[in-house]
Amino acid sequence: MAMQRREFLSRIAAGAICASGSLIYRTMPTIAELGQPAAGSKPNIVIIVADDLGWNDAGYHGSEIVTPHIDGLARDGIELNRFYSCPLCSPTRAGLMTGRYPIRFGMQRTVVRPWEKLGMPPEEELLPEMLARAGYERRGVFGKWHLGHSARKYHPLNQGFTHFYGHYNGFVDYFSHVRDGELDWHRGYAASHDEGYATDLVADEAARFIQECADGKPFFLYVPFLAPHAPNQAPQLYLERYAHLDQPRLKHAAMITCMDDAVGRILQAIEDKGIAEETLVLFFSDNGGQVGAGASNDPLRGQKGRVSEGGIRVPAAIRWPSRLKGGRRMDAVTGYIDVFPTLARIAGVDEDTVKPVDGLDMLDVLRGEAPAPERELYFYLGSDKQEQLAVITPEWKLIRLGPTILRASYKDEAVVSLYRIGEDPNETTGLAADHPEVVGGLLGWLRRFRSLRPAQGVTPSVVPPKGWKPPKNWEIPGS
Repeated sequence: MAMQRREFLSRIAAGAICASGSLIYRTMPTIAELGQPAAGSKPNIVIIVADDLGWNDAGYHGSEIVTPHIDGLARDGIELNRFYSCPLCSPTRAGLMTGRYPIRFGMQRTVVRPWEKLGMPPEEELLPEMLARAGYERRGVFGKWHLGHSARKYHPLNQGFTHFYGHYNGFVDYFSHVRDGELDWHRGYAASHDEGYATDLVADEAARFIQECADGKPFFLYVPFLAPHAPNQAPQLYLERYAHLDQPRLKHAAMITCMDDAVGRILQAIEDKGIAEETLVLFFSDNGGQVGAGASNDPLRGQKGRVSEGGIRVPAAIRWPSRLKGGRRMDAVTGYIDVFPTLARIAGVDEDTVKPVDGLDMLDVLRGEAPAPERELYFYLGSDKQEQLAVITPEWKLIRLGPTILRASYKDEAVVSLYRIGEDPNETTGLAADHPEVVGGLLGWLRRFRSLRPAQGVTPSVVPPKGWKPPKNWEIPGS
């Protein structure tokens, strides 16, 4: 339900933050207050994340690209029509793992590049760590980590996971598994020399993990595919399927259909295990598509690396047959930071053991038992010299492009756009001149959000330091 204009303006006039309090840590309600999600055992949890999948790259959005398994999740489950990620991959993964805006720990403005020394701070509680306390003994991650590789403390096996297979960096060669001249493919801490196409290897490992899980014991499986992120490489069989398309769309489409088949193998493993009814499957993209690499976000404006809708509103769906009625589309604003608190509720985790989060528990909304919440989502990337900021409510969206908003003259040094995003999802009609009071209020919200970034936060570094070389086989010191 869109926010009423009079109520919204009155809150802005009072200088208030939206009632949902995105800039104020939320304390999760008690399980007794909310009620258990359902009687019975905890569900298996499977999260599948595509990399750079554009809005118009999913078949169910009318794309020419064939994605029957992803389409099936949207058809048989709940299509999350207004699901948002960050404009770049590492920040989305960081927020997914914590339920907190990555700006709080300095990881929202850039990605973890090969030469960076940053990673997920050990003091942050990650999703697998929270689920471990809920009785999830097997917690696997297979695919692209991209949350730190410079020290052992950043490794997935030291961040709550019990199994890891895949690569630390992005932009790994799909066939040789090499990044910057060194093998970046691992099983646990050790280098893996497995041969094959990356997407297929990850899917096979995920299916094997499902098959090996003990009956009656819940597991957590996180599958962050590299596909369809560059480099644009695909098996010949898939390339031939799209020979009628021009480059780079041809290779991009081939990579997506191959990934969709990989998703299908994971879903089939769930079926073969006889656990589909009690397995929650969430699928989404880590950001919008890269148009130059062949992606399409039509009819949304913009692309990866931008806070316009094409960069942050992504294909997403959730399926949990025994607990969530499928065959529906949900238009509530939701996103990557909501996954942690929602799963905490589902797993029955005591809120006193959970670090305060920014996301919302969306379980009752997914059930159709509660209305869409009045809330905001914030987006940020760039440098102090030129940053992108955006805030979205069910009704409005404000974008600010310019020097840091923390400067005293921040209102005069930027390009500011306002859209009634609930009615204009393609951002076609700017309304900033017509609603100066809304602009002023939302700019204040953005400034407060931006001030959350710690002084020691990461500064983007697009080129490696002089003399930098990758470690042999991307071995992590101490491992």
